[in-house]
Amino acid sequence: MESNFLTAVFLPAALGVIMLGMGMSLTTGDFKRVLLYPKAVSIGLFNQIILLPVIAFGITLVFPLAPELAVGIMILAVCPGGATSNLISHLCKADVALSITLTAITSLVTVLTIPLLVNFSLDYFMGIEQPQHLDVLDAMVKIIIITLVPTALGMWLNYRFPTFTRRSLKAVNIGSAVLFVMVVAGAVLAERENIMGYFAQAGPAALALNLVSMGTGYLIPRGFGVREQQSFTISLESGIQNGTLGIAIASSPLMLNNAQMAISPAIYGLIMFFTAGVLIYISRRSVNDKR
Repeated sequence: MESNFLTAVFLPAALGVIMLGMGMSLTTGDFKRVLLYPKAVSIGLFNQIILLPVIAFGITLVFPLAPELAVGIMILAVCPGGATSNLISHLCKADVALSITLTAITSLVTVLTIPLLVNFSLDYFMGIEQPQHLDVLDAMVKIIIITLVPTALGMWLNYRFPTFTRRSLKAVNIGSAVLFVMVVAGAVLAERENIMGYFAQAGPAALALNLVSMGTGYLIPRGFGVREQQSFTISLESGIQNGTLGIAIASSPLMLNNAQMAISPAIYGLIMFFTAGVLIYISRRSVNDKR
C-alpha cells in the first residue's frame, strides 16, 4: 500500500473517528470499575496483554506464513480490543460494563506494549538487518495521538454534552463500522494481485488465533471462578481486536508503511465479524430458549 491519500490521510482519520466513538461511550467510572471486579478485570487484562501475543507467536510457528504475514498476525495480537467488542458484548447480552472497562484499560497499556512487541516481531521474522523498526518513543506518541487523544475527546463530549452524546452515539457507531469496512477493503484492494495467496496463508492462522483466543478467554476465567457472563465477556474482548489500529500500524507511512503486513489484520477483521455473528446468534437463541 503506497503512501497515498488512503494510508496517509483516510486511515488515521478513520481510526480517529472510531476511537472518538469509543470515547463517547466511556466515563471515568469505567476506569474505576477495576475495583468492583478485580478478579475478572485482572484475568481479562492478562488474557489480552500477555496471553494473546503468546498464542499469536505460537500460531505463527505452527502455520507456514510469509514473514510479513507473521508480523501482521503479531501486530493484530498486540492491539487492544476495539469499540466493536463493546457493541458485540451488548448484542450477546454479555457484561457490557466489564467489556468497556477492559477496552479502556488495554487502550492505555498497549501504548507501551505495541512498539516493544512489534519490534520483537520484526527482528524475529524479518531479521535484525531489515530496516523497518518502530522508534519506541516516537511510536508511543503517534499511537497516543491517533487513539488516546480522540478517545479523551469523546469522553469529554460525553461528560460535557451527555444528551447530545447519547443521541449521536448510534450514528457514530454505524459510521465507525462503515469506516472499518472501508479500511479493510482498502488494505485488501492494495494487495489484490496477491490477495488469494495471502488469504490461503493467513486465513487459517487468523481463524486459529481467533478461536483459540476466544476459547482461552472463556475457559481461563471460568477456571478461576469468574461467573459465566463475565467469562463470556472476556472471551469476546480476547477475540475482538482493534483491526483498524493493526492495519494503521502496518500500512500507514507514520508507522511501518508495509501493505503486506496489513493483510493479516484485515483478514482477521473479516473472520472476527463472522465468529462474532455466530456468537450473537447462539446467545440470542439461548436467551429465547430460557423464556
